[in-house]
Amino acid sequence: MTDDGVGTGRSAPATLHDVAREANVSLATASRSLNGSTRRVNEEYRKRVLEAAARLDYSPNLSAQAVARGTTTTVALLVADIADPYFSSIAAGVVAEADTDRLIVTMAATERDPERELELVRTLRGQRPRVMILAGSRPATDPTEGALAEELRAYERSGGRVVLISRNELGLRTLLVDDRGGAEALARELVAIGYRRFAVITGAEGLRTAADRVDGFRDGLAATGGTLDDDVIRDAFTRDGGYSGMRALLERGLHGVELVFAANDVMAVGALSAIREAGLVPGTDVAVAGFDDIPTVRDVTPALTTVHVPLEELGRRALRLALGDGEAADEGAVQTEVVLRESTPRITR
Repeated sequence: MTDDGVGTGRSAPATLHDVAREANVSLATASRSLNGSTRRVNEEYRKRVLEAAARLDYSPNLSAQAVARGTTTTVALLVADIADPYFSSIAAGVVAEADTDRLIVTMAATERDPERELELVRTLRGQRPRVMILAGSRPATDPTEGALAEELRAYERSGGRVVLISRNELGLRTLLVDDRGGAEALARELVAIGYRRFAVITGAEGLRTAADRVDGFRDGLAATGGTLDDDVIRDAFTRDGGYSGMRALLERGLHGVELVFAANDVMAVGALSAIREAGLVPGTDVAVAGFDDIPTVRDVTPALTTVHVPLEELGRRALRLALGDGEAADEGAVQTEVVLRESTPRITR
C-alpha cells in the first residue's frame, strides 16, 4: 500500500489518475510517458511513471487513446477469404511491415459479399484504425459501391488512410496489380512451348480480378494463334470451384483441349485433383496453369505453372503506401512474372 492509499491489491483496474498519483507527477506527464507522445518528458519522471504503471499493473485504455488522438496503432486488413493462401500471404507481408512501425494488424473476411464489406468498414471506422487495407477483388456490378466509397472517404477525412489492392474502382489510393498483363504473358508463353487448344476455369461472372485475367489470357491467345473458343467454365473462385469446374469440363469432354488455365492457383489445385480422380495424369493427359504463385503450388504434383505475384511484398508495399512512403507510391503497378513448371511440359509437334 502506498502513502496515498493506492495499492497493487486492487479489485478494480488501475487508471491513469492512479498512476499519476503513485508516481507523484501530473496527469499530463503520466499520459505523455505512457502514450507515446511526441512531447519530451523528463527522464526521471518518465522512469517513475513506468515503474508506477508496472506496480499497479496498469493497461492503457486504447479506446480513450483513439478518441484523444483520432486514431490508434491498428492496421485493419479486409480480405475476401482468410483460408485462401493468396490473402494469407498478403497478410503476412502487412504484418511484417507493421512490426517495423510497431503497429498491430487486425483482419476480417468479406467473403466476397459487398454488403458484408460495407458493414465491416462501418464497424472499423468506429474503432479508428490508423490504416485500412482492402485486399479482396470486388464485383463489377455492386449496389454498395457508392456507399462504400463515401464511408472510406469519411474515414480519410477523419485522419485515416485507405489503400486498395488490385484495382482502383473507388478512386482512392490503390496498389495496382497487372493481372491482365500477367495473364496475357502466360498465354503467349504457353503457345510458344507448343500449346494450341485451351479451356478456362474461372470465378463467377462479374468478379473484376477474374475478368481481367481471362481477358488478358484471351488477348495473349489472339496475338499468338491459340484457340479458346467458348470453353470457359465458371464456378466459385476457390479450390472447390476449381475441382467442380474441372469435373464439368471433363464430363462434357475435352474435345482436343490441351491445357486448362485456372484463373487462380487454388482453382488450379482443385482442377489437378479432379483430373487425377478421373484417371488422367495432370501434365500428361491435360496440362494445367494457374495464377498467383502461392507457396503451395511449388509442392503439388506436378509443380504448377503459374504467374508469380510477389504477394508478401504486395502486403508490405500496401502498408508503406498507406503510411505515406513516397517510394511505394512512385513504383507503379506491381509487376507479375510467368513461371513455367512441370504441369505444362513443352509439346513437340
